[in-house]
Amino acid sequence: MEYLLEVKGLTTQFNSKKGPLTVVDHVDFNVKKGEVMGIVGESGCGKSVTSLSILQLLDKAGEIKDGQILFKNINLLKKKEKEMRIIRGKEISMIFQDPMSSLNPVLTIGRQIAEIMEKHEKLPKPMVKKKVISLLNTVGIPRASEIYEEYPHRLSGGMKQRVMIAMAIACNPSLLIADEPTTALDVTIQAQILELLRSLKDELGMSILLITHDLGVVAEMCDRIVVMYAGQVVETADTRTLLRHPKHPYTNGLIQSQPHQSKGERRLKSIPGQVPTPDKFGAGCRFAERCENVMEICSSASPPLVSIDGQSSCRCWLYSDKEEMTI
Repeated sequence: MEYLLEVKGLTTQFNSKKGPLTVVDHVDFNVKKGEVMGIVGESGCGKSVTSLSILQLLDKAGEIKDGQILFKNINLLKKKEKEMRIIRGKEISMIFQDPMSSLNPVLTIGRQIAEIMEKHEKLPKPMVKKKVISLLNTVGIPRASEIYEEYPHRLSGGMKQRVMIAMAIACNPSLLIADEPTTALDVTIQAQILELLRSLKDELGMSILLITHDLGVVAEMCDRIVVMYAGQVVETADTRTLLRHPKHPYTNGLIQSQPHQSKGERRLKSIPGQVPTPDKFGAGCRFAERCENVMEICSSASPPLVSIDGQSSCRCWLYSDKEEMTI
């Protein structure tokens, strides 16, 4: 099977006063052409660092220590910074968490989108303006020709997010990384943004890597799901299987903590404790202190990520000795 993106053994560290801390620990997943892959988990699980590692946008303290990032069968980690600048925005683009801080406050909306096209498409300026206005229309921004001349502070949060999406799709990328694209928006605007992303995926034929903590968003948007916890992948499966039959206790906890519409009242459960920081990772399972199924082995040995029928995987000692599972 041909994958657009393959992440193999990705390990990312950050330097700190306590020494190097591993924030992303041998992460593996892949994205097929034309699919939406979701990465879910609480804050601090390594989701955003994983996405920044793919584009090599880590700050000076961060460093990719191991692994491969294959995009169209080419290892991006072998690319020089000059080569990555060509790939970013053109082949792989990204929507960042906060549109309020991602847009330059001193440049007009039109100028910011135009810069991307001028850099990657080499189009003449008159043609660029027409294409930018067309893009603004595509993402559902009214009065596009007027908004072209506006500054970011004049737009609402939802409008800013639409501008970010317009910037991301300006050069028809093969892969769009969307990092919490609806977090700062109210429910109505969230639904509009998700519907926009879905329609653009179908129209442009691009793949989407959707990073979120919201399982409701994942259920609506994604074909497959990767669940991360404390820098590791703890479960992968297609969306239907994972939401209906979760294997890992952490995945089950995330699902149980989501509001659920039903005839009777159902008390929401919460996962006790919090995600450990990288300097607190022990030798055993990183979820052990919060797990209601904890066993003696969980505190002393880290479970491997095992495959289930070649379709899904789970990192838990509850399943490690099953005959139908292989490492």
